[in-house]
Amino acid sequence: MRNRRTRKISLVLLLLTLLPISTLGRQLVLVLSQDDLKEAATVDSTTLTDDVSDTGFDDFIDSEAKPDYVLDPGSWSPIFEPAISPSDQLEGAYYNAVSKIVKAYSRGDERAMEEAAREIETAAASGHPHAQSILGFLYGMGIGRERNKAKAFLYHHFAAEGGNMQSKMTLAYTYSRQEMHDKAVKLYAELAEVAINSFLISKDSPVIEPVRIHSGAEENKEALRKSRGEEDEDFQILEYQAQKGNAGAMYRIGIFYYFGLRGVRRDHTKALSWFLKAVEKGEARSMELLGEIYARGAGVERNFTKALEWLTLASKQQLYSAYNGLGYLYVKGYGVEKNYTKAKEYFEKAADNEEAGGLYNLGVMYLKGIGVKRDVKVASKYFITAFDAGQPKAFYQLAKMFQTGVGLKKNVPLASALYKLVAERGPWSSLSRWALESYLRGDVGRAFLLYSRMAELGYEIAQSNAAWILDKYGEKSMCLGESGICSDEERHQRSHALWWQASEQGNEHAALLIGDAYYYGRGTERDYDRAAEAYMHAKSQSNAQAMFNLGYMHEHGQGLPFDLHLAKRYYDQALEVDRSAKLPVTLALASLWIRKNYADSILVHVIDSLPEVYPKVEAWVEDVLMEEGNATILTLFVCLLTVLYLRERQRRNVAAAGEVAFPHQLGDQGVPVGN
Repeated sequence: MRNRRTRKISLVLLLLTLLPISTLGRQLVLVLSQDDLKEAATVDSTTLTDDVSDTGFDDFIDSEAKPDYVLDPGSWSPIFEPAISPSDQLEGAYYNAVSKIVKAYSRGDERAMEEAAREIETAAASGHPHAQSILGFLYGMGIGRERNKAKAFLYHHFAAEGGNMQSKMTLAYTYSRQEMHDKAVKLYAELAEVAINSFLISKDSPVIEPVRIHSGAEENKEALRKSRGEEDEDFQILEYQAQKGNAGAMYRIGIFYYFGLRGVRRDHTKALSWFLKAVEKGEARSMELLGEIYARGAGVERNFTKALEWLTLASKQQLYSAYNGLGYLYVKGYGVEKNYTKAKEYFEKAADNEEAGGLYNLGVMYLKGIGVKRDVKVASKYFITAFDAGQPKAFYQLAKMFQTGVGLKKNVPLASALYKLVAERGPWSSLSRWALESYLRGDVGRAFLLYSRMAELGYEIAQSNAAWILDKYGEKSMCLGESGICSDEERHQRSHALWWQASEQGNEHAALLIGDAYYYGRGTERDYDRAAEAYMHAKSQSNAQAMFNLGYMHEHGQGLPFDLHLAKRYYDQALEVDRSAKLPVTLALASLWIRKNYADSILVHVIDSLPEVYPKVEAWVEDVLMEEGNATILTLFVCLLTVLYLRERQRRNVAAAGEVAFPHQLGDQGVPVGN
């Protein structure tokens, strides 16, 4: 912020985003100064009227449950979750071509991919927006086509104009990377509005973030184990307990099906069944979810009378979030006569019991002047408090306030970032679930395709997952390039681009890998300057390895000025951040001491030659010693030496024992007795 005065309101709010749950992601921190807030009072008294439509802000959104293919036209859900038939012949041709692309990538079949790409191109030429979106993806990734960012942008532009939401996500991300925030914010605002339509009414929707399939360079086995859905042993145990009449288990199974948690396919019908069974056993939390289901029409026809009944029962069980649902029904007049006073009372009951949804709902009432005197200053405080508690709808309202400058000082880049967090929870995030299912089944090619599509939309975890699959599986990733299976160079370039995008969004491991690529010349020309830049980016995220690498580069003057003092500072910082780095840091500091006190000595030359000698020794061990026949001979040779050593040791012990005088050979004074 521009205000650098020492007096600031200490509002440091941590965003509960899709990324931070992973240790590799970076948390976004929002700091609001006094200057950001004081404008709210000015605007409230001079520029706002009583007209609730003057700001363009949304009222209480009608959160009717709608399938993905309605909220996200052109969604691949009919392929991965078949539930509907294409509406016309053109739609049928489109889905047939997409299905061929998915199958071709799964098998690494370049001919089938080329055929499917031609069908997509034909549909795109006829003006089909969803086909144009796929064609933009193919050009952007260089799949069956020469990689062409200009053509990719053009096709995504046409697709977005035709209503394709995933192309809008792609364009918004592209604009954001280019710092064209005025264009990005408009698209992200529209996408965020679609996303919040799927949020719950009373409870806060859980953050169902994409699973990071790797931890550093290794597979994230624990996260994958917890994502096997109905095949997971823990889920099967829970299901067994539910079938035996455990009410708590019934509720949890219902939650898994309702939200699609831990790899379980979302199924509102099954969720409804389990919640009804749990209620029969007296499980109070299921009452609130039943109220949600009937209010939103999730898997059933909307029935506000039943919603009111279940939410009322839940509130009497001290489930305070249910008051949000009751207030919603009264403010909308659903199943009851519209009553703003009663709605406000319910929202206040929820807020008084630390329910973030109640704070958000009160903020909306004061922002729009619904049943209360309009007060943007009060509204902004409610939104900030709800935001601090992680209420996702508050992200949206604060983004709108930063975008318009109403209540908070206008800040378009921040508004765009907040909208993006909400938009990433939209129905297009289902790509991650399908990608994970494919990966767990061993279909790496299909998983890579889906993660690549999602990476184009700007999801950091998808970018790093796709890059990791390329690095880990190589040819087995089924990567298809411009003309057939990707060459090593194409895989390196694609992996490099994906890691770089992930690093821009705060993935420190990605920044470290980019630095290594430039430092060692992996898939690109060796460039110490760019390596140092990438390591500095990772260092800014408190990465100990990056700090160590920067110290090494200062010590040797590679890409950074030769400076032993700065080198020591970086080595020390690496140890402060990660105590497990004690051994390498100690060795590095010893090297610094030798370099400082014995400059140009043979010791320094030996130390400097180690990076060149080590790879040769490592290659010799791998190519010669570890070759199967040589390894067997070496093992036998070591065994022979061991046997000879033990026999020689035994012989020497016997000889030594023969020279010792035993007690019966000694006289009274301990002197040997002569013959």
